[in-house]
Amino acid sequence: MNRLLHSQSPYLLQHAHNPVDWYPWGPEALKKAEVENKPILVSIGYSACHWCHVMERESFEDEVTAELMNEHFVCIKIDREERPDLDNIYMDAVQAMGLQGGWPLNVFLMPNQKPFYGGTYFPNLKWKQLLANIADAFAKHEDQLAESAEGFGRSLSRKETEKYGIAAEETELDADELVEIVTKLNSQFDPEWGGMNRIPKFPMPAIWLFTLDYALLSKREDLKEKVFFTLKKIGMGGIYDQLRGGFARYSVDGEWFAPHFEKMLYDNGQLLELYSKAYQASHDSFFLEKVRETVNWLESEMLQGEGGFHAAQDADSEGEEGKFYTWTYAELQSLVGDELPWLSKLYNLKPQGNWENGVNILFQTQSYYEVASEFGLSEEELLSKLEVVKKILLKVRNQRIFPGKDDKVLAGWNGIMSAGLIQAYHATGESKMLDLALQNLDFIQSKMMINGVLHRSYKNGQAYTPAFLEDYAAIIRASIMAFESSGESSYLNFAQELTDFCLDQFFDESDGFFFFNNPKAEKLIANKKELFDNVIPSSNSVMARNLHRLGLLTYEEKYSSLALKMLGGMKELITRDPGFLCNWATLYLENLVPSAEIAIVGKGAKALAFKFQQAYLPNSVLAWSETLTENAPILQGKTPDSNGNALIYVCFDRACRRPVSSLEEALTQLPYLA
Repeated sequence: MNRLLHSQSPYLLQHAHNPVDWYPWGPEALKKAEVENKPILVSIGYSACHWCHVMERESFEDEVTAELMNEHFVCIKIDREERPDLDNIYMDAVQAMGLQGGWPLNVFLMPNQKPFYGGTYFPNLKWKQLLANIADAFAKHEDQLAESAEGFGRSLSRKETEKYGIAAEETELDADELVEIVTKLNSQFDPEWGGMNRIPKFPMPAIWLFTLDYALLSKREDLKEKVFFTLKKIGMGGIYDQLRGGFARYSVDGEWFAPHFEKMLYDNGQLLELYSKAYQASHDSFFLEKVRETVNWLESEMLQGEGGFHAAQDADSEGEEGKFYTWTYAELQSLVGDELPWLSKLYNLKPQGNWENGVNILFQTQSYYEVASEFGLSEEELLSKLEVVKKILLKVRNQRIFPGKDDKVLAGWNGIMSAGLIQAYHATGESKMLDLALQNLDFIQSKMMINGVLHRSYKNGQAYTPAFLEDYAAIIRASIMAFESSGESSYLNFAQELTDFCLDQFFDESDGFFFFNNPKAEKLIANKKELFDNVIPSSNSVMARNLHRLGLLTYEEKYSSLALKMLGGMKELITRDPGFLCNWATLYLENLVPSAEIAIVGKGAKALAFKFQQAYLPNSVLAWSETLTENAPILQGKTPDSNGNALIYVCFDRACRRPVSSLEEALTQLPYLA
């Protein structure tokens, strides 16, 4: 046993019985390196990471390798999900060395924490050679390694805003630039399989959320159809769990066929939001199916007793990737009998298997209608049969050994899922989805806030590690959405409290952007800023959009002004390379087309508000109350009609159009992108 035994992280606990003398990140390990003048080996991974498990089996459980590591290094294990700030720093360092990034991430540091070499997965023989070579180099050429580390240290501490020539400032917005952004994105779409034209294929929800909003506001049917096409392909693919619901991280091929089977909460929260909006914009029952199944998966497999959601499910079970999710043909034949012919057609099942080792991934390439027609069925009959078959297969699958579960609760990922659930409630009208989101936000407020400070992680009744900007930004966004849906001002107040805390603790006055880590909470070798939207939108772009929305709801000019300045700083980058700046592009859209401030006051306000939310109107904020209230500035001074019935106020920059009483009348007052 080593010092990881006292960790909460499932990933660190997986390494607690390694012969490697692992330390968690902290003063004890850092002091030991300094006192003994030993290089530090930092190894970073996460519990759902397939290659992390492989490297552990091959190297960290091997006595000979562990002896080498223990003799020459202070070995530190980090869960990147608990400490994304350290992961950002050392991932940047490895990439600055001209090396490929990824996980497991293994980085060698001088005793002062500055990195001099690194890499990702190493097979055991190469790993042992590398350990021996670095130990030898440190013993004989410590001064040269120190010099190299200083150079990387300087590179790491250079501000991102300086690197990309960014300064926050208000700037003119131009509809033609937005057209250019969309044209560039459009050229990167895969016309055959949907998604972006690259392999492996990640869903990248921020890209499709922006494209959908742009398509709706500019009335571009062609673009809307491209979003729907991509979502159909993803939802039919092996990347989607056809039996239980929920999405894997990405597919290793270009057809959404074979995923790395891990399911992450942050992917599923974003995709839940995206499929909900797609259903609202199309009324296509296929999208509704994915929304309902994914919420069922969340409830049955990811919900923690107190209202939090677990972080992830592993790709592996019984040491084999995808074993839990795949089927042999013979197994299916014995379970579904006469239903196998149409099921084989629907999911491309092959007697010899459609994937490796003779097994089948459930992979749909034809629509329900096409398969039903081929077998002389109506679509309804096929779906009814499919429901029965899914129940049979799920019952059998649930008796298998489940993949490993990362059962810690991460604040930011929970915020992303809560936002997805609120959107799912708007799409379906099913109150359990809103209830799950509100319970989640209440849990975060009661269990993960300690003395006014949000914490990143929670497990076994304990919140730990002060939160990062990613966490604050996601919880603020979900809280604003919770206020709009529930009408409860406590959620708006919570969002504002967290925002003001971020402005006080994370904001860098010198360039107008937010640090990812709180520089006042812990001293690191570099304070990083996250600017680019990737699989998760960047914390600065989420924060800028939060500020924009908060400004509209609270009439606090400081929020709106700051959001505009952040957008101004990023504008040139957005137009140059929109693929990794799509959440910023959505903020561009929200500022170019005036954002509608919708206030509904009077009897029937709740039902009217829900009609708005069900319709999905991008680029608007909404507040409602059944009675006269001062609980949000946007509602102040708004009155019902002479009979006390609800009136709808559509306002822009605090100036309101004539109040109306129906959704249809209000819709005529909303702007579009000409």
